[in-house]
Amino acid sequence: MATKVIQAIYTDDDILMNAVKSVKEKKYHIEEIYTPFPVHGLDKAMGLPHTRLAITSFLYGVVGLTVAVVMMNFIMIEDWPQNIGGKPSFSYIQNMPAFVPIMFELTVFFAAHLMVITFYMRSKLWPFKKAENPDPRTTDDRFLMEISVNKKNYQEVTELIYKSGASEIKLKEN
Repeated sequence: MATKVIQAIYTDDDILMNAVKSVKEKKYHIEEIYTPFPVHGLDKAMGLPHTRLAITSFLYGVVGLTVAVVMMNFIMIEDWPQNIGGKPSFSYIQNMPAFVPIMFELTVFFAAHLMVITFYMRSKLWPFKKAENPDPRTTDDRFLMEISVNKKNYQEVTELIYKSGASEIKLKEN
């Protein structure tokens, strides 16, 4: 059985926020909302959970710091020790103040690059992926809310959407 969604188009972000709140009060499931710009508080109004990307960013930074320490210890102490500017070359701890910029840079490098890869994988943004935007006007000046419906609650949801200030309503099958 194919699922059906109602696509409600709004002309203002404040009207959209009020509509989201009224739809969530009635316990209907909002599939997705498409907006031309970020709407402050929309994630909270939709009831979306907090992201865990900050935790992964921290872990990626720890990986970068570990790689930096292991790399510098192997290259500068074990593999090819050199006397540069009179610094001792036999102990990592004695040389660590000179290595701090490298540790910082690799920490940031790993965190930034792995976060971009994680974001694209999590968002399912693959190279050459076709856009999933159901209405091109949502990239300009319209807001679209998709609500999943069935035969039983279609009429109720449609009435609720009209009362919330939608300018257009369409029924689509997924």
